[in-house]
Amino acid sequence: MPDSTSFGPDTPLRNAVGDKPAAALAKAFSYATCGDLLHHFPRRYLDVGELTRIDELPFGEAVTIVARVVSSEQRRMQRRKGMLLQVSVEDELGDAHGRLTMTFFNGYKAAKDLAPGTVAMFSGKVGVYRQSLQLAQPEYALLDTADEAEPRPIPIYPATAVVPSQAIRAMMDLVLAGVTAEAYPDPLPGSLRSRHQLPGMARALHAVHAPETVAHGEAAKRRFRYDEALVLQLALAERRAHRFRQPAMARVGGVDGILNRFEESLPFTLTEGQVTAGLEISADLARDRPMNRLLQGEVGSGKTVVALRAMLQVIDSGAQTALMAPTEVLAQQHYASISRMLGALGRGGQLDGDPDGTRVDLLTGSMPAARRKEVLLRVASGQTGIVIGTHALLSENVIFAELGLVVVDEQHRFGVEQRDTLRAKGKLQPHMLVMTATPIPRTVAITAFGDLEISSLAELPAGRAPISTYVANLNDERYRNRLFAMMREEADKGHQVYLVCPRITEQAAEEDMDPAWPEDDGSTLPGAWGEPSGAGGASGPSKATVEQMYRHITGLDLFAGVRIGMLHGRMSGEEKAEAMSGFESGETQILVSTTVIEVGVDVANATAMVILDAESFGVSQLHQLRGRVGRGGLPGTCLLATWLPAGHPALKRLQAVAATTDGFTLAELDLADRREGDVLGSRQSGGQNTLKILRVVRDRKIIEAARTDAEEIVDSLGGLAAYPDLRQMVHDWVDDDMQAFLERG
Repeated sequence: MPDSTSFGPDTPLRNAVGDKPAAALAKAFSYATCGDLLHHFPRRYLDVGELTRIDELPFGEAVTIVARVVSSEQRRMQRRKGMLLQVSVEDELGDAHGRLTMTFFNGYKAAKDLAPGTVAMFSGKVGVYRQSLQLAQPEYALLDTADEAEPRPIPIYPATAVVPSQAIRAMMDLVLAGVTAEAYPDPLPGSLRSRHQLPGMARALHAVHAPETVAHGEAAKRRFRYDEALVLQLALAERRAHRFRQPAMARVGGVDGILNRFEESLPFTLTEGQVTAGLEISADLARDRPMNRLLQGEVGSGKTVVALRAMLQVIDSGAQTALMAPTEVLAQQHYASISRMLGALGRGGQLDGDPDGTRVDLLTGSMPAARRKEVLLRVASGQTGIVIGTHALLSENVIFAELGLVVVDEQHRFGVEQRDTLRAKGKLQPHMLVMTATPIPRTVAITAFGDLEISSLAELPAGRAPISTYVANLNDERYRNRLFAMMREEADKGHQVYLVCPRITEQAAEEDMDPAWPEDDGSTLPGAWGEPSGAGGASGPSKATVEQMYRHITGLDLFAGVRIGMLHGRMSGEEKAEAMSGFESGETQILVSTTVIEVGVDVANATAMVILDAESFGVSQLHQLRGRVGRGGLPGTCLLATWLPAGHPALKRLQAVAATTDGFTLAELDLADRREGDVLGSRQSGGQNTLKILRVVRDRKIIEAARTDAEEIVDSLGGLAAYPDLRQMVHDWVDDDMQAFLERG
């Protein structure tokens, strides 16, 4: 094995830790080099401090002990779902002989780690159970012997069953021995290190993996958070600079065009937010560089009118516009509402149209071939000024005469490639406007990193009533008795109700049936649901399905005479259209549905929504769903119904949704739960993440500082190329897929 001083960042891991450990790291984390492993940062540190003897443990205080496992027992809990692991340990400090019990809820990993004879360091708060002291859910770090328990923090790493934190610490020590200032030159200019009081690279690596104190380790992490922020800010600054250099046609509009005539015909006054957003978008459209703007507005805040005004400005400039929606239901809703708002101005070229108007067309995958061909011809000829569609707009045979603006609604439903495909249909780079009521984590991340300009609509237009949201715990009989009764009361008032379920059906429907959602038994009271299944009533029934609930409520005497409909994604396009038409016309009073009604459905008479098994839905979905009520001037009510027991962590998420209707607040909640996702690439989920240590919500000040630094560098003489080490750092962090994304803009 070569001398440790030769272990540079590009040294293969097998040279430093051996073949088998290197293979395990490659399989678990895709690490190949020493530099890869050194950027595997601790999640936290176990603060050793002064070790406490078991026979001297103070009740109610946080302590750290070193102990040997004597026995462990795992059993199923009686009053709640899950397993309970009880580990008995004895003191390993000198001549101490105390014993203590550790308790872990669902401690499956602890059960594997803490076999009899294992020595570990435990840290937690001393509690009491059955008149005996215990540590519940303690943090722990495995040790070979008690002598390992030095008075220094122990780093706890993201780990797997095959590569535990203890093994990572051992391998990190081997690699860390080769970290010197010569072997690990610092790519960060000294001026930036001085400005932000950051340690050098080699010093920071030693401090983050072998800190003298917890504060020492956390200070070192700040250096690497800044590194990530700067790298991403440099990539985004380069992307912005590239976008600004792309030629785009300025779409100034006209003095006496369709936009002016549309505004004169509006039967309402625009809100202050709509006016401000309109001015911001109009100014962007008038520039000769592509607009890339996010229009954020609460559900029902009037985003469509703002987007339509932008589209009409582009049409007045001689170009076409496209609006892409994620579902046919939403595309049809947009088509109906925009056609209604424009009136004769949207029927240009038709017998009953305005001769100075434009043409609005709908393009979806389920359209008959002949009708689809007619729309494609009008789009290609330029006769259509506004085409509204779904993914069908991405088809190769959709050709525009001159595409000037792309509007993407509920943009979190589309991947980066899909938006790029539509944008690429312009001869020059078209302007881009994306709309959302609740930014998803990736959107918030990009917004925080400054890649999108933002326009926000905070106020509701006149006639929009606020929505009251409540968490209904179905373990409480009072809520169960009240839930269906409220639905009947709303129907009796002449209002309409949504009943949302997380699933359509299951193949083994009979096996999946639970007494809590019985078949037609003629019952008249919701109390006939019975108790939830599972140990102690904690696990709740199986998830509600649309078909099951439809059968159930149509068979209840409580809903005799109430017209009930059903809507879900497996229905044919014709069946869905018929179900929506019945609800929109008021013929259907209660609609049992999945999330197909999540966006775009606009029924002014709908005043109540019940979301069953609400914990099954994300924050964004819940926010979108409840936006379907309270749209016609009548107050809206949304019940988030759940069988979760009191104290369950997911209840906090539901309670947070009930507490606010602010989209950015909810997005930050989602961000904290799911992380940022891939900030530069096409992935949207929080599972895969370019950001190893930086967090958008927590580290905003670092991000803002890094953005200022990145703009200075990119705008300086020679730009990023004048800083070859930084440029290489960006190149190393931004893979080929991300770079292609950056270059496409």
